[in-house]
Amino acid sequence: MNEFDPGALARIPKFPRGVRLKHDETRQEWVLLAPERLIKCDPIAAAVLQLCDGKRAVSDVVDILAGQYNADPTLIARDVLALLDGLRDKKMVQV
Repeated sequence: MNEFDPGALARIPKFPRGVRLKHDETRQEWVLLAPERLIKCDPIAAAVLQLCDGKRAVSDVVDILAGQYNADPTLIARDVLALLDGLRDKKMVQV
C-alpha cells in the first residue's frame, strides 16, 4: 500500500445523516438509501460499505477485505478508495 497517500488510508468513512445501507429482501440486493435517492450496490461495493461503520479506517477495511478474499492489499486499497471517493462525490459517504 506504499503508493497511496497515508492520509487517504487513515480516513474513517461513514454514512452522512439520512444515508444508510440496507439489504432489500424483496430484490435480494444491497442498496444505499438517502432522501429521494437509491443506489444499488454490487456485491463488492456492499462488502466494502458493510465495513464502513464510522470507526474503522480505510486501511482497516482494506486489511479485512484482503484477508477475506486472499487478495493483494494494494489492489484492494485502490478499489476501495475509488469507490469511496465516487460515493463521496455523490454525498452518500463522508470520508
